[in-house]
Amino acid sequence: MPDDRPFQAVTPPAEPPTKPPVEATRRRFIAATAAASGAAVVGGLVAEQPALAAEAAPGSRASAKVGGSKDHRNAKKEKDMRIVAVEEAFSVPGAVRQEEAIRQRMAVPEAIKQEWFRRLDDLTELRLADMDANGVDVQVLSYSTPGVEVIEDPAEAVAAARHINDCLAKAVAAHPKRFAGFATLPMQDPKAAVVELRRAVQELGFKGVLYNDHVRGHYLDEPQFRPVWAELERLGVTLYLHPAVVPADNWRVFDGYPVLVGPSWGWTATVGAHALRLIYGGVFDQFPGASVMLGHMGELLPFQMARLDSRYDQVPAEHRVQHLPSYYLRNNVYVTTSGVMSHAALLGAVHAVGVDRVLFSIDYPFESSAEAVGFLRSAPYAPADLARIAHGNAERVLVL
Repeated sequence: MPDDRPFQAVTPPAEPPTKPPVEATRRRFIAATAAASGAAVVGGLVAEQPALAAEAAPGSRASAKVGGSKDHRNAKKEKDMRIVAVEEAFSVPGAVRQEEAIRQRMAVPEAIKQEWFRRLDDLTELRLADMDANGVDVQVLSYSTPGVEVIEDPAEAVAAARHINDCLAKAVAAHPKRFAGFATLPMQDPKAAVVELRRAVQELGFKGVLYNDHVRGHYLDEPQFRPVWAELERLGVTLYLHPAVVPADNWRVFDGYPVLVGPSWGWTATVGAHALRLIYGGVFDQFPGASVMLGHMGELLPFQMARLDSRYDQVPAEHRVQHLPSYYLRNNVYVTTSGVMSHAALLGAVHAVGVDRVLFSIDYPFESSAEAVGFLRSAPYAPADLARIAHGNAERVLVL
């Protein structure tokens, strides 16, 4: 499954010299990494932006309106609430040789770039200090993009995945009360991926899998990946479907508007469409016990459920599945909050799929732990429901 497109870096517009340095947020990381992978992200994604929408910013006037019903007598109880964050990135220097080439082409100030990388590579000192400072009890760790999905040679992908998983297992074993892990799989070789999945769960104790969208242009509804779904179902673990920084193809609608590429829209559109391929491709009919997690409030699919159902009667009979699309979104999909610190979006997602299917996520180190935890604690929910989102659902789904 070759992909010979060269990586291209695009230098973002310079910030006004009078402004102070901007905090290294996920927007800058994704913008730069996408540029390195040929996505040519510039403009708004790399310009200074507030990390939270006004309506979601803890302490803002709008936030007070959204969460105004909170009983302040519960403030101490909420402060002591257990928090499990389920999409938290790490890296292993040298594990994916292509990663360094992408990093070198990142059009971002070197100081910011190095801060990300030292936090990605760190699995103890910086990470644990950040968790302690912000009241995060557990991080579920997953390998950062670009990952093994960029590797062309299947044998190389198998070796890289095993090495990454072994490194992660050591980190979890050293801090079993603070870390859990999602496995990396070499999907370039589906048979080897099944073997590694079995090892990762049964021997290393991992709680599921995180995969970065496409397999060099192939998607997980395709027949060659059905053995992986069978093993996921048999083991009772989920697959977190995450965006990939190297796109499978270039959409003409993005031409001239690089701000549309990456996290502002492109990643949501592509990963959401991938999830719909799993539904319409019959993956969950064949493996009803299988599940996926989707970040960014479910890549907006919870908000599209009514439209998907209303147009389902137009689907040709030979392409129909056993249930309406909303059924699978409520029974085979879990939603995480990663990167969307909006109470309005959280309320909508919970209303659409149910409070028992929404899990908290920060996306460390690309998002601010303080802002994400503040968003969570100020969410307008009763303590019992807030606890489900903060830790209960993760403990149940991932068997923590």
